[in-house]
Amino acid sequence: MGLSWKKALSVAAMLLCGMSARAQRPAGAGEVDATVHAADAPFTENTTVLEGADRRPQTSLDGEWRSIVDPYFAGLYSFHHEIKKDGWFKDQRWGGVGDNRLFEYDFAKSPTLHVPGDWNTQRDSLFFYEGALWYQRDVEWTPVAGKRVFLHVGSANYKSWFWVNGEKVCQHEGGFTTFDCEVTAQLKAGANSIVAAVNNQRLPDGVPTLETDWWNYGGLTRSVALVEVPESYIAGYDLHVDRATRTKIEGWVQVVGAKAGERVSVSLPELKAGATATVGADGRAAVSFAPRGLELWAPGAPKLYKVDLMAGKDAIHEEMGFKTIETRGTEILLNGKPIFLRGICIHAEAPLRTGRVNSEKDVDTLLGWAQELGANYVRLAHYPHDEKMTRAADRMGLLVWSEIPTYWAIAFDNPAVLAKAKQQLHEEIARDRNKASIGLWSIANETPSTPARTQFLTALAAEVRLLDRERLVTAALLVRGVGEHEKVVDDPLGAALDVVGMNEYIGWYEGKPETADTMHWTIKYDKPVIVSEFGGEGKAGLHGAATDRWTEEYEAAIYQHQLPMLAKIPQVRGLSPWILMDFRAPYRQLPGMQDYFNRKGLISDQGQKKAAFGVLQKAYLGGYGKAD
Repeated sequence: MGLSWKKALSVAAMLLCGMSARAQRPAGAGEVDATVHAADAPFTENTTVLEGADRRPQTSLDGEWRSIVDPYFAGLYSFHHEIKKDGWFKDQRWGGVGDNRLFEYDFAKSPTLHVPGDWNTQRDSLFFYEGALWYQRDVEWTPVAGKRVFLHVGSANYKSWFWVNGEKVCQHEGGFTTFDCEVTAQLKAGANSIVAAVNNQRLPDGVPTLETDWWNYGGLTRSVALVEVPESYIAGYDLHVDRATRTKIEGWVQVVGAKAGERVSVSLPELKAGATATVGADGRAAVSFAPRGLELWAPGAPKLYKVDLMAGKDAIHEEMGFKTIETRGTEILLNGKPIFLRGICIHAEAPLRTGRVNSEKDVDTLLGWAQELGANYVRLAHYPHDEKMTRAADRMGLLVWSEIPTYWAIAFDNPAVLAKAKQQLHEEIARDRNKASIGLWSIANETPSTPARTQFLTALAAEVRLLDRERLVTAALLVRGVGEHEKVVDDPLGAALDVVGMNEYIGWYEGKPETADTMHWTIKYDKPVIVSEFGGEGKAGLHGAATDRWTEEYEAAIYQHQLPMLAKIPQVRGLSPWILMDFRAPYRQLPGMQDYFNRKGLISDQGQKKAAFGVLQKAYLGGYGKAD
């Protein structure tokens, strides 16, 4: 349902409410390498990442779910804030007058919300809502002998709890990463009730924390499904081409429930190549083979292969590309050759209808605009996007900067927050490490330069390298001004990065567009630099002089002065200006201009291309940059 923002603004913003659940140690959460173990995750319980879940047989749970808004979280907690034994997760139904049992809820008589979807844009009264909301759906199920079943959740923002037939199956913290919880024992033949509670309340110890410059869309924002696997199943895999020769495919396959010595096979039918290996005591089998005629994936030539992974009764039929990405001095090398990344930042804001991206149409529109712009790279900000985005980037040939929301002033001195950030890294990388499009894992955006922050993020950089040595580590850093005409990039975090990202807003937050003409840059690192953000706001259809702020002409002038300035910085190997499309943001309130939208998009939320789009498109299609 569309949302009239004027009507929504008449609704009082709901106060943050409800207390988060007491920290609990999860039980049995770590079957695969990508899962955070019990001691590391104070809230997340009984979840894993079932890699390749979107390539497995699924029963979709998308559609209409019954919903109850619960600002005091009375459905889970008593007035003494104790977890109820007969909470709303029991999904009891009131029989009407004559049924004298005490009920204060009934999902069957409650309104619906569509899943996937944020609640904010589906119902005007929920536009500003931050708190708990319950979902319920009936499911008919026929168990199959020898099969295990997982509840697959694309994302639930921010904390979520799940029950099947009144029994709790898992809980999860993190609003943008995919997770799975096993429900084999809880599902029964015939009718079943699945209940979820989702709370998008912002938290001081959350990742992200209290302040973000994007809308806090709540709910089951991506698809939900039931996924079946054999009793012994492939839980994870990592296949990549080696950097030394770029002809050999190597990696591993992790099998849950396999005995040491059981066989695993990986094959590329198109090349009539593959390998078999045996599972070790840790459930992992190392694979390596050198197919003849292997074509590498690259923007402009996004070659993908069908890849079959087999282990016992389990099989996953993947679609994968193979590439190498590395650095040499200040160069970024793709498949051994220098590349300049002509890119754009993208938020997961749905074009035209607004709200959170959750459909193939949303994805095709956004990435289609990026290609029309002439981009070979996209920065998916500021959190992991829907898997549909990375799958589409694989097919379309767009390199991806993928980021977790360690954003602004995270509680860097809190070990529990570091554990949450690591959990999100694990979940992000487990889902997407086999996507050819992923080139850079970003660990932060615009964080304050303090010793605690640098230690925290250095630990995250090390964690990335433990999980995936085949991609580059980056972060979007702030720059330092020295007087009016010099900028310095010397953030100590740069020492932990492979590629230094930097955000700057000359012409918008400081100076005028022409200030860029006389700016001198000093980069303290002999590493490649990506200008991860620059730009300014302009309202689509508002015209005037290039000196008039908020006009399309002013926004275009920023680009006209920025592009020559950035071309003079020797270390710059890529750009991703801010941003492809206007997006909702609570900071942006100027009536008639912003109306709760950040207007830095090259395209409006309704698809109108602004003058700045043409400026950047001309530069990109004209070969802006130093390589490729």
